[in-house]
Amino acid sequence: MNSWQRAQAIRLLILDVDGVLTDGSLYFGPTGEALKVFHVRDGHGIKMAQRAGIEVAFLSGRRSDAAYHRARELGVNRFHEGLRDKVVVLEEIMAALKIEAGAVAAVGDDLVDLPHLRRVGLAVAVADAPPEVKAAAHWVTTLPGGKGAVREVCDLLLKAQGKWEAIVSLWMAAD
Repeated sequence: MNSWQRAQAIRLLILDVDGVLTDGSLYFGPTGEALKVFHVRDGHGIKMAQRAGIEVAFLSGRRSDAAYHRARELGVNRFHEGLRDKVVVLEEIMAALKIEAGAVAAVGDDLVDLPHLRRVGLAVAVADAPPEVKAAAHWVTTLPGGKGAVREVCDLLLKAQGKWEAIVSLWMAAD
């Protein structure tokens, strides 16, 4: 089964934060707070996916106020941070939503993401992921993490599911 066919069945999109929603850089302010940069088009892709009925969850190994606030801003209610084992939380979310692994896509950027990438129906690696992560993925984005990779994934899901035109039409001005 190719990535397009896999994308057709997706109902849940799992996103790592550092290296996927951000470029992986950590900036520290004068009081030690971590600052992160998120790409606006990734956020818009998430909103479009949600509008099309795809549930979105953030799973992060790090704790971050910035990521929490970004999740809230985007209406992502399934936000889990400080995780040592993302598979456990993935399984809990799938059980809560009553969906099988084949209906889940996950986007990762590093070795720590391999266990849950191997568990889902559509495993995606960002363009700047290490070779081992790319090899485990069903699809690799052309853009790096934090630079529009998540938007690419959202666009793939919407197009594969035949929902792209309906979403785009919301912004097309009538003449």
